[in-house]
Amino acid sequence: MGIKAEDVFPPHILAKYDPEMVKYVLATKESGIPAQHEVPIAEIRANPAKYAAAWSKDVSDYERVVESGVASKDGAKVPIMIYHPDPAKFGPGPYGLHLNFHGGGFVLGSLTTDADLCLGMRDAGVVVIDVNYRHCPETIWGKCVEDAWAVLLWARESANSLKISPDSISLGGISAGAHICLIMQHMARDAGVPLKLCLATVPAASEGFIYNDYTESPFKSFHDFAFGPVLPWARMKFFGDLCFPRDKAEEIQAMWPDWWVAPLKAKNWTGLCDTFIRTGECDPLRDEGEAYGSKLIEGGNKVTMKRYIGAPHIFMYLDWFRKHEFDADTVTALQNAHGIA
Repeated sequence: MGIKAEDVFPPHILAKYDPEMVKYVLATKESGIPAQHEVPIAEIRANPAKYAAAWSKDVSDYERVVESGVASKDGAKVPIMIYHPDPAKFGPGPYGLHLNFHGGGFVLGSLTTDADLCLGMRDAGVVVIDVNYRHCPETIWGKCVEDAWAVLLWARESANSLKISPDSISLGGISAGAHICLIMQHMARDAGVPLKLCLATVPAASEGFIYNDYTESPFKSFHDFAFGPVLPWARMKFFGDLCFPRDKAEEIQAMWPDWWVAPLKAKNWTGLCDTFIRTGECDPLRDEGEAYGSKLIEGGNKVTMKRYIGAPHIFMYLDWFRKHEFDADTVTALQNAHGIA
């Protein structure tokens, strides 16, 4: 008979999901492939290809794509992939630069995760640097932000060799990567580093990773979709336990400003760069991402927000769903931000 939608979706969630997405979820369930959060992290690390996201892409042999590395604050090497636009179409440069940070709960992801999205972003006429910041539990949480900041500073210092304009830089990321972007948006303002745009998609903006239970969240979407098939509370808790182990959570939090853990707790909301926040209607993180946007508006900043209806957390990766719309929105936003005709 197969798996029925009613076996997977609570009724209130099924009513919200796009029908095509429902079919995709059911097909995934029928495949018998376990969700990553149901697999021990040691097993995932031992077999990365087996547990890589279906949309991962190896672009190491593509034209105008180069892998490199940048030293972080503590000397650790941060792998990056540099994508250059087509000079036949966009000229010899200097170009605008867009830094991208993948998602994966600060635990998963690689330079293959967002590769297809990065290929699309360079078609806006900008250089794209995809950053594979260090992950938990092998590296303590917070180093990911230091890694991201180190790449930003390195890129500005390397403007000539990268063929970029150091005063035309934007940041973007998905989920955990978007969380990093929100932090960097404030850091850049404080350091006097100009940014053209913060492009945050389905961002985590509260301290969800340190909740003991989903009911601690003040956001309705967190409650409404806690037991949905995409990014359920069980998956978020899996990530949270690896980033902030219960016996070390307070110690790790004390290492960093509280607003790094929860960007919504930032103290100063003025003078921030333009921001484009994209959320999914059926995503637990929807309301906190939009709440962050509202805080920016209250601080007098320019903000665009778009909610993709019927879409869960991963909508931007699926060719047959909303990826083409997402890519077009991205290119338009980047070209507007960097002044590309």
